[in-house]
Amino acid sequence: MRKRFVNWLRIGISAGALLFLFWKVVSLDETLQVLGQADSRYLLAAFLLFVASLVIRAYRWIILLRSLDPDVPFPRLVRLYFAGQFFSSFLPTQFGGDVMRAIELTDDTDSPAAVGTVLLDRMTGLLVLLVMGLVALPFVAARMKPWLTWLLVAVSGAGIGAAVLILEGRLLRNVTTHLPDAISLVGEGPSARIYAAVTSCGWRAVAGASVASLGFNLVNILINWLAARSVGISTGLGYFFVITPILSVSGLVPSIGGWGVREAVSAALLAPVGVEESAAVALGVALNGISLATGLVGGIVYGVHRIRVRQASNRLDSEQGDHQFK
Repeated sequence: MRKRFVNWLRIGISAGALLFLFWKVVSLDETLQVLGQADSRYLLAAFLLFVASLVIRAYRWIILLRSLDPDVPFPRLVRLYFAGQFFSSFLPTQFGGDVMRAIELTDDTDSPAAVGTVLLDRMTGLLVLLVMGLVALPFVAARMKPWLTWLLVAVSGAGIGAAVLILEGRLLRNVTTHLPDAISLVGEGPSARIYAAVTSCGWRAVAGASVASLGFNLVNILINWLAARSVGISTGLGYFFVITPILSVSGLVPSIGGWGVREAVSAALLAPVGVEESAAVALGVALNGISLATGLVGGIVYGVHRIRVRQASNRLDSEQGDHQFK
């Protein structure tokens, strides 16, 4: 019942946000006109970079995982990241891909390591992006509305503080010592075992994953800028160092693949620098379209892999059957 309610909530948020945008902010016809005139060269470049970014993220993941289990092969994680993109794009949640990656990885390693490294992989990427946004802020703050500047500072500060608190470990364990085993971070409960995997990765692995995250986030910022260029937005690349963290955090809002939320956030972030609402909303649609296209590639990769696994299993069963009759 709760899961059904959450899914309906996501549908309602996406539908409500899109309805508000195309009813009160900008007309659907104007947005479609902008999209119809989009430069396909920029869109193709953004799509190819998005595909490449999955490989970079898989590399970040294996840096964390090898500190706990050195035997999981890198190609396996690349396939899981592509498959995860498919599930995130086509399921009513932004985190369906993370859940899928964790579940699939339990075939290769223990559950706490699978879940813990997936969570830490996501966290290091967001943490580095927030730091990058703060570093870039002084260079573009003069062009931003005060509310946007303080929003970035608040979001970044909260995110960085939470990440440091999680990685430090001792304080959260002390705070949750007397909580029930199911949610306590001390003992042998499920939450404690996952948290132990997160903190056991070590600072060296976290540092390596952060370096990989730096490369991924530079690519991510470039993807957003290229998508903006495709719909005629000429805002400089530097501004996207500041707004990309907020665009990424907006994915935490319950929605269907980010639809409605990303368009609304794009409009709010780009209006202060004089970008027309139709172009800003079109940017959100373009980014969602790139994500969907990459998700389709991920679905193909996942489907082909599952077919090969099934064929190998059938061959093995057939060989075992033939051996029994001999």
